[in-house]
Parts: sequence; structure tokens; C-alpha cells
Amino acid sequence: MEQKNGNDSGLKRLGVIAAVIFLLGAVVGVSSGLLGLMLSGVERLMLGYVENPQDPSPYQVAAWRRIASIVGGSIFAAVVWWLLRTKTTKVPSVKKAVAGERMPVWQTTVHVLLQIFIVGAGSSVGREVAPREFGAMLGQRFSGLVHLDERDQKIVVACAAAAGLAGVYDAPLAGAFFAIEILLADVSIETVGIALGTSVVSAYVASMIRGRDTFYGMAAMGKAVVPTWSLSLFAVLAGIICGMAGAMFRKGSQWAEGNKPKGAGILWMMPLAALATGVVAIWLPQIMGNGRSVAQYAFACVAGKAGSLIPVLLALLVAKAVLTLGTIRAGASGGVLQPGISLGATLGALLGFAWVLVSPHDTITACALVGATALLAASQQAPLMAMCLVMELTRAPIAFFIPVGIGVVVSALVSKTFLDALKRRVSSAERKTRRSVV
Repeated sequence: MEQKNGNDSGLKRLGVIAAVIFLLGAVVGVSSGLLGLMLSGVERLMLGYVENPQDPSPYQVAAWRRIASIVGGSIFAAVVWWLLRTKTTKVPSVKKAVAGERMPVWQTTVHVLLQIFIVGAGSSVGREVAPREFGAMLGQRFSGLVHLDERDQKIVVACAAAAGLAGVYDAPLAGAFFAIEILLADVSIETVGIALGTSVVSAYVASMIRGRDTFYGMAAMGKAVVPTWSLSLFAVLAGIICGMAGAMFRKGSQWAEGNKPKGAGILWMMPLAALATGVVAIWLPQIMGNGRSVAQYAFACVAGKAGSLIPVLLALLVAKAVLTLGTIRAGASGGVLQPGISLGATLGALLGFAWVLVSPHDTITACALVGATALLAASQQAPLMAMCLVMELTRAPIAFFIPVGIGVVVSALVSKTFLDALKRRVSSAERKTRRSVV
């Protein structure tokens, strides 16, 4: 934000910053906490259970109810989204909102609530976009009330959106880095302070509303609170493989987002994708929802049960990726952040079963932790946000930042190299096509 001369203007600016951090951060925290309660309410209504680390997926819910929930929820959401997208003002993405595009109030609110609703009903998408969008909308309205200029509004909207992420997951560091790495690419002291401040306040207020618990249980890690040196070697291997996988998942999600139906196609494509998810959930109920149960399954794996766990992990890896991209391609709005964590944890666990044969002192849980952060960093192209988010969600011992950091660095570099090479190849092909046409 631009510096202003004079003590009065300086004090006024400090007052505005304080209002952004404490007032706007608290309001975004309230909205994130209420969205969390809504998700639990929808799960209880539609499926008769509420996800938690001990019971993250609807194992005990009858198969017919799983299918009815996800298909019924998708039919309702498809109709409302079709009306929103064809009859009213469209809701822009968070990045467009940060750039200045206006987010309409009631359309954004309905759009946000629909995302939470379909995740609670069982659709295979992430829930993290909804609180970010609502936070961005609140940031825009706050900026208008205090008459911020264009640059200041960009910072406030980005930090409010990031505070939504922090509030829904109780992850203030991840929220701050989301604003800094993805939305603003600005590491000035003032920007970092506002981003971290709003995220901290939002996470604290949201936790007071919905309660505070560990998102992922890590009991299978046992007493291995200090990582071995060999886990750092595993992180290099996992970083390479997860970097490639994360880059491909990023390209797949971009393809799915860019090819959504623009008209009435959503009315049949979303229910069809939901039916496919429901049928798969007959055998793999973990694939329902935002990916929490898939990741929890991977984090709970132990080395002595490779014969029974590896086939399930392979099925979950493929099914979660295909169904998530298929749901977005069919027209649903939602995130790929939590699905990315679940894919990374699953891939890390699969690699871990081979690794513990070489290094039996390491655990499958630790390998899944490294894989989750590495693939998320690659798919989001945000290594600091990815590392902090997974560590905050699992509350893993701080010593694991070392192997996790190694995996994230390798993954980020590999994925960036792969994506840049792919971009150059596409550009070269387009140039050749233009020449042949001429």
C-alpha cells in the first residue's frame, strides 16, 4: 500500500489496517465457521453421519443412500447453477475478484452454499473454494465502505479470500501463504502482515464456532516423532514422482474447468457424474466428498498389511482423480486442493510400501505425509502454502518439516520444468499449425 505523509494519515492508515485484520478477519472467520457447520449439517441430513478423523467416510451408510444422496444433491445443484449461470450475473473466480471484477452478493452467496451442499451430499470435489469466494466478496464490500484505492483493494480482497481458507481449515500459515504466493505474489512487510493477521484472526474465530480438532489423525505414525535420515532420501524420490503426477493433475483440472458445459448440458452431466461416483462408492465409500477420507485411509496404512491395502490404494488413486475431474468437467464448482492432498497421500503410501522394504525404520504414514505435501505443491504451484497446509492439518511434529520441505522443493522444481516444457511444446505446435494454414 502507498505510503502517505503526515502523522494523521499514518494513524488513519494504521486504523484501516487494524480494521482489516481484526474486523474483516473476524467476519470472514464467522462465515468460515458457519460454512463448516453447514457441511456437517448436510452430511447428517443426506447421509446420516458426520465426517471426523475416526470415521472419515460413510462406511456404515447403506449403498442406496449414498447413491440417492449424491445424485439427488447433484440434480438440485445442477438446476440452481444452470439458472445462476444463464439467467443472472455470473460469479467471477477469486483471482478475477482480486483483479477488480465485482462479485454480486446474493449470487455469490448461493454459489458458495451450493458448493458446500454438494460436498456434504458426497460429490468428489474440494470445499475450500467456497470460503475463499465468500471472503473475497466480503473483502470487496469492506474496501468500498472505507474507500480504498485499486491497489489497496486488491490486497484486502486477496487477504480476505485467504482468510476464508485459513478459517475453514484452521490453517493460518497456509492462508497467509495462499495470499502471498498465489493471489498477490507480493512479499512486502505490510502485505505479509495483513495476510497473516487476517488469517490468524479468521482461524481463531472459526474454531470458536465449529470447534477445534485435528483434521487428519496420524496415530499410525506411532512414536516416530523424529524423522530418519532415510526419509529425506525417500522425499527426493517422492518429490520426482509426485511432481510429475501433480503437474498432470493440474493440467487435468485446468482442462476440466475450461470445458464445463455452458448451457443446459449441466442438467444431465452433473447427475451422470454423481451417479458414477455413487456406483463406485458402493465398493469405495472413501471417494465421496472432498478427499478427507481417502487421505485418512492412506495416513492410517501400516507396513504389515501390504497385500490387502495396496489394491485399495491403487483403486482410490485412480477413482479419486477421475471422479474429481469428471465432476468438475460436468459443471460443478469446487476445489481441487483437498483432492490433491488425498492423491498425494495415496501415492506417497504406495511408494512407502516399497520404501519400507529398504528402510524398515520409516513408516507408511510418514511417506504418505511427504507425498501429500509434494503433490499438492506441484498441483498448486505453491510450495510454501502446500507445506504449511498439510503440516497444519495433520499437526505432524515440526521436525518433519525437513523431509517434507525436501519433497516439496524437488516436486515444485520437477513440476515447473515439466509444465514449462509442455507449454513450449504446445506453443511450437500452434506456430507450426499457423504456418501450415498460411
